[in-house]
Amino acid sequence: MRLKSIFLFFIFNCISVFSSNVDTLTVVSKSMDKTIKNVVIIPDSYQTNNNNYPVLYLLHGANGDYTNWVTRVPKLKEYADKYNMLIVCPDGGNTSWYFNSPIDKNFNYETYISKELIKKVDKKYRTLPKKQGRAITGLSMGGHGAFYLAFKHQNIWGAVGSMSGCFDIRQFPFRWDLSKRLGEYYENKNIWEENTVINMVYRLKKNSLKLIFDCGVKDIFYKQNKSLHKKLIERNIPHDYIERAGGHSWNYWANSIEYQLLFFYNYFKSVK
Repeated sequence: MRLKSIFLFFIFNCISVFSSNVDTLTVVSKSMDKTIKNVVIIPDSYQTNNNNYPVLYLLHGANGDYTNWVTRVPKLKEYADKYNMLIVCPDGGNTSWYFNSPIDKNFNYETYISKELIKKVDKKYRTLPKKQGRAITGLSMGGHGAFYLAFKHQNIWGAVGSMSGCFDIRQFPFRWDLSKRLGEYYENKNIWEENTVINMVYRLKKNSLKLIFDCGVKDIFYKQNKSLHKKLIERNIPHDYIERAGGHSWNYWANSIEYQLLFFYNYFKSVK
């Protein structure tokens, strides 16, 4: 862990020296009584005009943190310039699942992302502070989190995506600290049922959200993604679904994110 910390310290110092367009935004979460760090990637054009910018919130996966995307996919800075948007990478805790945990008050990440962080970002930066100016996506646990948050808060997000998202947490009752967030499955089935994304499709209002999700055909969550795709078709909910070669890996996500950024860019253009 110490070597990892030293490496990340070095990376972020390099970013600070060579680019003025990557911020570390610190937010005090009143809902969890702690301070949380977030990366904000700012396009070059932000410095030379007074325009307001759309924002993409980009979530990390289990056992990750706010540094994952910017260190693993350094092209994000280039993409922020290309697609002319702010990219915010929150810290979602190692295994928060972006829930408000009913059993642990230290894990109120639904409130943090959808209220506290957005409020701070809109205050500090020149954003488009409305749902048409916000999108959210993520990988794995973050893919679950993006759909979970967007389905529950369609008044906040205009578009949502997922890469290799876990859409049926019931299949993994003993993994990734899910029982620490929701309680043991056999004792709390109702809570698990309510908080699994594939059961939340009924919440979707027609044309309320623009949806995109993708998954590699060798991914552990591939069948879940196909099942969600089928359910959305059955309910006549428009969405973009992509499956391609690949597994649950950074090689896959580094490729996937640019497709999703283009999708969000086109969305933001269409609602100006």
